[in-house]
Amino acid sequence: SDLEEYHKKKAVNHLRANLRYMLKGQFVANKAVTEQVLAQNRGRKSRDQPPKKAAKKKPEGTVFTEEDFRKFEREYFGRP
Repeated sequence: SDLEEYHKKKAVNHLRANLRYMLKGQFVANKAVTEQVLAQNRGRKSRDQPPKKAAKKKPEGTVFTEEDFRKFEREYFGRP
């Protein structure tokens, strides 16, 4: 009786029946459409995007020379 009870409650593998059901379907999506959907989905993910290159910063320089600063200092502050 324990053996019969075990067989009643034993898990049943429905893989074959499910596969037969899935494979008998008549509708198959167009290959071009599926490729387009896959390409769009691939393009949205951030991990699929190439890293953005940082813009190169130009070295900040000045258009004034040391002599120009001295001249300004003399004119503005009145120092010799």
